Amino acid sequence: MVKVTRLDGCEYHVNPHQIEYIEENPDTTLIMLSGKRLVVREDYQTVFDGIVEYRRLIGAFKNEE
Repeated sequence: MVKVTRLDGCEYHVNPHQIEYIEENPDTTLIMLSGKRLVVREDYQTVFDGIVEYRRLIGAFKNEE
């Protein structure tokens, strides 16, 4: 799971496998496979780094190398 912060300061975790794409307009918005849109405080690079770290943690890159 990737930790993100809503604009109101509430922190929560999202499953990165459910993120379809990320927009920056100017707030970072995660568009989920369900169509739900989550606006977060973190910038794109922070979310991206969190996804990469999570995938390393679960060993996902071993199948991709």
